[in-house]
Amino acid sequence: MRIELGMLLTLMLGIGFLCQWVAWRVRLPAILFLLLAGILAGPVTGLLRPDKVMGDLLFPVVSLAVAVILFEGSLTLRFHELKGIGHAVRGLVTYGAVLALGLLAVAAHYIGGVSWELAFLFGALTCVTGPTVIAPMLRTVRPNARIANVLRWEGIVIDPVGALFAVLVYEAIASHQEGHSVQVFLGTVACGAVLGGVAAFIHGNLLRRHWIPEYLQNFGTLAAVLFTFSLSNALAGESGLLAVTVMGIALGNMRDVHIDDIMDFKEHLTTLLVSSLFILLAARLNWPLPDGTLFAGLAIFAVAQLVIRPVSVFVSSLGSGLTWRERALVAWVAPRGIVAASVSALFALRLESTGMTGADKLVPLVFLMIIGTVVFQSATARPLARWLRVAEPEPRGVLVYGANAVALEVTRALHAIDGLRVIVADDDWHGIRTARMEGVPTFFGNPASQAADRHLDLAGIGHLLAMSTHRELNSLVSVHYREEFGRDKVFRLRNLSPEESHGRVSLAGNLLAPALFGEDMTHARFDDLLHGGWRIKTTRLSDTFAWTNFLAQYGTDALLLFGVEPRGDLRVATGKQPLEPRPGWTVIALVPPAND
Repeated sequence: MRIELGMLLTLMLGIGFLCQWVAWRVRLPAILFLLLAGILAGPVTGLLRPDKVMGDLLFPVVSLAVAVILFEGSLTLRFHELKGIGHAVRGLVTYGAVLALGLLAVAAHYIGGVSWELAFLFGALTCVTGPTVIAPMLRTVRPNARIANVLRWEGIVIDPVGALFAVLVYEAIASHQEGHSVQVFLGTVACGAVLGGVAAFIHGNLLRRHWIPEYLQNFGTLAAVLFTFSLSNALAGESGLLAVTVMGIALGNMRDVHIDDIMDFKEHLTTLLVSSLFILLAARLNWPLPDGTLFAGLAIFAVAQLVIRPVSVFVSSLGSGLTWRERALVAWVAPRGIVAASVSALFALRLESTGMTGADKLVPLVFLMIIGTVVFQSATARPLARWLRVAEPEPRGVLVYGANAVALEVTRALHAIDGLRVIVADDDWHGIRTARMEGVPTFFGNPASQAADRHLDLAGIGHLLAMSTHRELNSLVSVHYREEFGRDKVFRLRNLSPEESHGRVSLAGNLLAPALFGEDMTHARFDDLLHGGWRIKTTRLSDTFAWTNFLAQYGTDALLLFGVEPRGDLRVATGKQPLEPRPGWTVIALVPPAND
């Protein structure tokens, strides 16, 4: 059956959305479902034949999509964060990555039978762990905070660094293929680096001086990225990817340039491009694979999993302070992701067009590595973490969405409880700064964004309190974390009273989370009580001072907010779940001023 271009694009969007949705439901990396969907639609059933349908458009479309993906990933690298990521992470993203690159190249050459040039390109592509793959895996594995931080920061930092590795290796191969001298290669690298830096400087200053209106900043940035990519390729062949990578790193580290909105836009655009691109690229795989490729890919994966990763982690973490158990789990978890799949396919297209022998093996070997690491590590990492005794206990901590006065007052009370981890998330910088000054861990941004998936450390967190003044965002965040924590662990503080919201409840349906502190408590009423002198009190109950004694001392109007059981479990008071505090509980209540 022949599929026209319009139908092909529509079909890829629909399948991509379905794969992302399934990944969200089962809490597994979306890349796995995208690749499997592409293989099923392409080599298995033959429904998608991208080369025939797209023709000459295939290469430009893939090139521009990869350019945007690399730019978005490069924006996340902050030089000032490198100082605080610890010895182990610095080792993993520097000499550890170089060591892994070299060992993977050796494995690809001797096991996969590819030339040394392709072997080093394979090593550069597969030495990178993907942050978008690490995040959902960490939620499932739930290792202790030190392991989670090492793996999370490794994925964040090495993503753009690995892209730079891959681009530089490819530039060297392409230059050699065309018979260019070392000077031409260096000129190509210099052109991409300089043009990317200049583009970042110009665009950053336009943003800093507000010469681009806010509603055009996303559009302008996308246009600047694609123009920089095309211009660099025109000036020096194959230098465009390096140019956009350098542009992203430089722009992300410029002072006084607000790029948060651009980051959000690029995240959504990257989700769209990745979903479509992976299906498109996987559909191009030829089946059966080239002779010996399947066995070679599985053998390389086994060597990478059991030998190369442990060796690179052992060398990188010497003197880091990690225990052998923690180093063992870090050595086990290294899923490959977006950079490896997208860039390998683009490079393979280019190398095949030059007639390079063995280029057809690059994508199958990389895809087998991705599928192998994601499937195998997702299935085994959690049991291994438990066996090594480095898994987090039952998550009891709290994520508070909102940094307004009411949310911060509740946060202070929860943060004072020993052993209860609390994080405040919001895009209100003033409130976030206040929380930071009081020693409360924070996340500046939308906790339901992809940036939160990369940077928000949810180790030990098992509850959400949506207390923002934005009603719609409270609902969005509640829906997002309901799958993460469970329906009974997500709560919201009403912004409207039941009378005001009666007409809206039927529209919201079951999207609404249980109301915090009672059906009649709203954000405005809580704020009025605080301004009226009411205060939050924390008291430990006992056999001699029970809840009835607390009410006798502070007044029967006291409103119970939370209860913490002796073993540390948090109980949240809602309209549908009244609490009955018992001796041994720590109660957190809002008490009137006359009894303060």
